Amino acid sequence: MKQFLSFIRKEFYHIIRDRRTMLILLGMPIIEIILFGFAITTEVKNVKVAILDYSKDVSTRQIIDKLDASEYFNVTRILHSNDEIEETFRKNTSDLVVVFEPDFDNNLHHTGKAKVQLIADATDPNNATILTGYASSIIADYQQSMRTQQQIPIQIIPQTKLLYNPSMQSAYNFVPGVMGLILMLICAMMTSISIVREKETGTMEVLLVSPVRPLWMIIAKTVPYFVLSCVNLVTILLLSVYVLHVPVAGSLFSLALLSWIFIIVSLLLGLLVSTIATTQVEAMLISGMVFMMPTMLLSGMIFPIENMPLPLQVISNIIPAKWYIIGVKKIMIEGLSISFVWKDICILILLATILMGISLKKFNKRLE
Repeated sequence: MKQFLSFIRKEFYHIIRDRRTMLILLGMPIIEIILFGFAITTEVKNVKVAILDYSKDVSTRQIIDKLDASEYFNVTRILHSNDEIEETFRKNTSDLVVVFEPDFDNNLHHTGKAKVQLIADATDPNNATILTGYASSIIADYQQSMRTQQQIPIQIIPQTKLLYNPSMQSAYNFVPGVMGLILMLICAMMTSISIVREKETGTMEVLLVSPVRPLWMIIAKTVPYFVLSCVNLVTILLLSVYVLHVPVAGSLFSLALLSWIFIIVSLLLGLLVSTIATTQVEAMLISGMVFMMPTMLLSGMIFPIENMPLPLQVISNIIPAKWYIIGVKKIMIEGLSISFVWKDICILILLATILMGISLKKFNKRLE
């Protein structure tokens, strides 16, 4: 029994000494409960609303005030023509556009009926349904209060219009997210074992005496995986178009360029893990577990980032998949040109530059 207890004590010592194991065992549950608790929410908050008011009367002003006073909506823009509606969605300055017909108040009091149009971006069908549902509820509440106050049988008819995905196919929403998740995990996992393998197989000494500079070593290790990742990209796109029936509405070259940059970022992330980890198993666990959860929860793949607490919104800015998914939706679903995704491309290039610098520094230390 004493020997048995000694073995248990020895195992405890081994685990406690290994800081990475302790971090996974004790730190992972804390991170998961925080992320799942705050990131997973179906509520919609702080929705940016644009108003196109052809009537500009008392009734429309009251409805606009009720929308703006709601905890769900913030009226951020006033439009002046129909031409501005699609532009505001393309620039991501509005999530919902409310259009009031001409003579809204006059129609309401003389004919008893008035129309209001709710226009939402349906690239995320669930979010669009929730937005229009909340707005319809506020309008219905205003209608009921008018009936009670004036004793007039009025009816406000909300008309919903969904842009980019009028058939409400869920594939339009999850395909860009799944593309980002697959490329991130596959690329990171492939390269995460490259340098660790050299150490485990004893070939690190060969690299030490090699005349090739460390920068070119990293590039040489990345190129084969980049080619294989491009094959994966082609496969994913073919399945998306011909099996899931999600068309590429924009330029195929623009989509490919964005994807190539994202693949490079993902490969560099894997290389960074490879310079930190000590074994191939450890590298696979880090790249598989640590990258998967933030990519799923903080990239906007499943849950809107705008609904999350501010600290998580800030953290999401360093998640490469967030910018890739935003760019893919703009090009692939909305059919926009590459000029609308320059911000996303520049951020991915910046992340790639930072990762290259850190990886090179860590790799040099490994070679010393």
